[in-house]
Amino acid sequence: MRTPAHVLLHDEAVVTLTEADVAEGTAELRWQLRDLVLSGVRRIVVDVAAIDRLPSTTLAALLSAHRACRARGGGVRIRNPNRATLDLLRHTGLHRVFAVEPAPAATDR
Repeated sequence: MRTPAHVLLHDEAVVTLTEADVAEGTAELRWQLRDLVLSGVRRIVVDVAAIDRLPSTTLAALLSAHRACRARGGGVRIRNPNRATLDLLRHTGLHRVFAVEPAPAATDR
């Protein structure tokens, strides 16, 4: 099973999701996010530029990590979402939960 790529910067981690990560399910992602929080990470940036859609199971894993990070004064931020992901976050109200870093306008998908 492939583990999503991540980069640690002090108390922040950047996790890059791919279509392969999403297709394999969320168990590995949940474990990785849990391990990051237990290692002292307070802020997790999830780069979703490489995925077409954000499944509900992935959102649930991100919400769980967000709650754990919030308890430590941090949170989860979604980076480079496409239009469909932005619409999903708005329709579900999750744009108020997660900080969102939009993709640059020139690469709007």
